[in-house]
Amino acid sequence: MKNLKTVIITAICAFTLSAPSNAQDSITRDKTKLSIEIDPITFVCKGYSLHLRIQPKNSQHLLIGLGTYAMDLPDVLVNFNPKNKNKDWNARINQGYSLFGEYHFTEVNRKWFVGAQVGVQQFKISNNTTTGNEKFENILAMGYLGYTLKPFNNNLYIKPWAGIGYTSQLSGTNTLETLTYDIAPITMFATLHIGYTF
Repeated sequence: MKNLKTVIITAICAFTLSAPSNAQDSITRDKTKLSIEIDPITFVCKGYSLHLRIQPKNSQHLLIGLGTYAMDLPDVLVNFNPKNKNKDWNARINQGYSLFGEYHFTEVNRKWFVGAQVGVQQFKISNNTTTGNEKFENILAMGYLGYTLKPFNNNLYIKPWAGIGYTSQLSGTNTLETLTYDIAPITMFATLHIGYTF
């Protein structure tokens, strides 16, 4: 699996750096465009991500799509909730699925944008002071703000963004023996996506 991730990332980078720019594409609005994005932070955190985005025909500002992702949550995110801070918790988004909608103020995948995400996530939790693990599912609704950069003269783009959202448990358990992993209703997240438009 690790080798497959390396091959995929290398192939995407090689393709995007060698692909020629299509200036006509930036001014043509009469076709639907597809973009593929990844979140490199998920790969660093022993996970993965794949996001598909569609710019509808004749739409200069709207981008919609879906994504799937998984990652080990860094300690800084676990400790962000004071009730979990420094209590030896390990947490992983075992699987996440989300729908996305974005409005780009200049044009799609250029400069400032706002977005919304609604999804379902399965968490796996363990604690260094106990044995075993538990799983629970939650729902996530998040608004976010970002900025798109185009560092090369082609369709590759980089989208850093940050958001604040609401989360609520749907099923499963967040308790291990006598310990409870607190699920705060308010969550924050910041990352960046790397994408390419076809």
